[in-house]
Amino acid sequence: MTDTPVLWFGDVGIADVARVGGKNASLGEMLRGLAAAGVRVPDGFATTADAFRQHVSANALAAPVAEALAAFHAGAASLQETGAALRRRFLDSEIPPAIAEAIRAAYRELGRRAGRPDPAVAVRSSATAEDLPTASFAGQHESFLNVRGERALLEACRACYASLWTDRAIAYREMQGFDHGKVALSVGVQLMVHADTGASGVMFSLDTESGFPGVVSISAAWGLGETVVQGLVDPDHYLVFKAPLADPAKRPILEKACGAKARKMIYASGGSARTALVATRRAEREAFVLADEEILALARWAVAIEAHYGRPMDMEWARDGESGALFILQARPETVHGADRGGTLRSFHLKAKARPILSGAAVGEAIAAGPVRIVHDPSGIADFPDGAVLVAEATDPDWVPLMRKAAGIVTDHGGTTSHAAIVSRELGVPAVIGTGEATARLRDGQAVTLSCAEGSEGHVYDGSLPFEAREIDLAAIPATRTAMMLNIATPAAAMRWWRLPAAGVGLARMEFIISAVVKAHPVALLRFDEIEDAAAKREIRRLTRRFPDKASYFVDTLARGVARIAAPFHPRPVIVRMSDFKSNEYAHLIGGPQFEPAEENPMLGLRGASRYYSDLYREGFALECRAMLKARRELGCDNIILMIPFCRTPAEADRVLALMAENGLTRGEDGLQVYVMCEIPANVILAEAFAARFDGFSIGSNDLTQLVLGVDRDSAALRALFDERDEAVKRMIADVIRRAHACGIKVGICGEAPSNHPDFAAFLVECGIDSISLTPDGFVAAAMRVAEAEAEAG
Repeated sequence: MTDTPVLWFGDVGIADVARVGGKNASLGEMLRGLAAAGVRVPDGFATTADAFRQHVSANALAAPVAEALAAFHAGAASLQETGAALRRRFLDSEIPPAIAEAIRAAYRELGRRAGRPDPAVAVRSSATAEDLPTASFAGQHESFLNVRGERALLEACRACYASLWTDRAIAYREMQGFDHGKVALSVGVQLMVHADTGASGVMFSLDTESGFPGVVSISAAWGLGETVVQGLVDPDHYLVFKAPLADPAKRPILEKACGAKARKMIYASGGSARTALVATRRAEREAFVLADEEILALARWAVAIEAHYGRPMDMEWARDGESGALFILQARPETVHGADRGGTLRSFHLKAKARPILSGAAVGEAIAAGPVRIVHDPSGIADFPDGAVLVAEATDPDWVPLMRKAAGIVTDHGGTTSHAAIVSRELGVPAVIGTGEATARLRDGQAVTLSCAEGSEGHVYDGSLPFEAREIDLAAIPATRTAMMLNIATPAAAMRWWRLPAAGVGLARMEFIISAVVKAHPVALLRFDEIEDAAAKREIRRLTRRFPDKASYFVDTLARGVARIAAPFHPRPVIVRMSDFKSNEYAHLIGGPQFEPAEENPMLGLRGASRYYSDLYREGFALECRAMLKARRELGCDNIILMIPFCRTPAEADRVLALMAENGLTRGEDGLQVYVMCEIPANVILAEAFAARFDGFSIGSNDLTQLVLGVDRDSAALRALFDERDEAVKRMIADVIRRAHACGIKVGICGEAPSNHPDFAAFLVECGIDSISLTPDGFVAAAMRVAEAEAEAG
């Protein structure tokens, strides 16, 4: 193929980065290689890097560029002065006639192919050092939308050339160590998708925060996608589990979060502006942008694109408002986690408890503290102190020089897939995005701590709170015969720990998920008209407004919450304990007080198995069962094992198992296993009877210790007596392990004692415990102690 000023996307591929830049090479690669997979890419063409060099030569720009950069490096000119001077040079230059005519001819041919003269096109910069596996250059150069006509197209091409010298692009190349003089720029000219009346967004083929590769993360907003990539709106967010996607019977959407979407970008009519920001209608703000089928279609495309390139990918997509068709507009390598070799896991932990003053989406799993500096314009870099917390309405790539100096970032608006969020991750600067009111609530000089280490939601705390950072060497964690598992409290934190070599999740507490995610009492949802508390009714209406009925809200929200815990560990087992709130704890849920009894001793009252078949909660338990059926069958998390807590008698076990079967959860069907908590002396005494009804035991050492010793686990006065290492408790544990094994049943234990007490870990190993489950923070210490105990036992 001979070099010409213009190449069609269909004539280039990923091997042509040096000729047409990373962005355009990738568009050509998808057009040529992914059409068979159904991936649609709008047609277009690219000017070549050689055409750029001819432009530089014809306008004698090389010497002024070298002089300006030399002055910048010598400290004789600021970044802003250097960028402005170089951009002006390029904007004042003329595109050589032969190149200009080639662009005009290609544009006319593009119109002929599209069936309309002067078609609207997107004109995008594509540098030869862009969209590489280690450097995204996300948003560093300019793009121009809704460009019509040959004259406007040539002006946009010249402006793209000039954007090689934006302040942010210069700073980014400096940060990445690129030689400015060796970078050339190609211009991509692509048919516009009518997303102004449709929708658009960004998609990653992994979880952007944890790097978990088993999901597709999608952001969506109304109108043109610049609002998402520039962080101007709070978009919808969807998370899709990859593993079941190939099965058309599955709909593995793990999360659907409706963003505020206060504005949208549309084509401008009249005047010189090509686009305009307008307010969205209330119906648009309240609705999800994408239907489930569209979410799944995009996710399947993401999987196909990732497989084609052989690495995690960052993609931009759009939906045409006229045809409803979906398109991929860009695809570049994901640069933060895709290049991570995964040898260490850095863990941050707040050492003090406090109530957050602001919350938003977390970017970067870290904690930072510093004085607030509110900034409304990125030009004030000289006045920004190193180590301050940058607070702004929104950030875009122009803010990169400031972001490099910041300890952390807090914004009013934006999403975790914006260009600024991508660069923030590359810089290693944590950010809390989309708080809604940071610039109004915080003040200059105020000391704050921002934490992105508590899951998908980031928090801002008043003052400088103490925190610690730990480096976990994953290669140093020993292998053990005993299955080392995790206790995971909430869906928000589950993906953080996917890289730990855990054998699965030994305990996921359903009640924690109900409290954190569902928030409302299931019976209150079913008997909504009976609720007497007006405030509770208003809040339930708000929570359930996007669902066909209130029962669907509970089932859908709980199913997705549990699935978000199960997916990162698939196909390893994830043991989900059915709800084990006490009556006083259920009463804390929205609408709960009216439907809960007042008990003198809730710890020994209506809890666990007895609650499930009681008239007070039977219909609530049915919703729990429906949610677990959805999580396993529809969402594809067939690694979920269910567990029944506080089951007092074998007859009670029979009643609960029968009730589960009535609601679609039959033990042994579709591989469903059901475990029982061993936390009552009766579970040990009648071990054989319980073993005949369940597939496994999980020792709940807190309740078992309480009931064996007759010690209130919450009593400060009796704290010294509460010890799971007491001989009576240990005899119970040893006995149930021996008898369960004789019945061919596995036994695990949930709790921190094995990591806190080496002698207890050795005792469990000696007894032949099958699994030990504990919190992620204690996992490494426990694994080491268990490995030592196994080595000593031989």
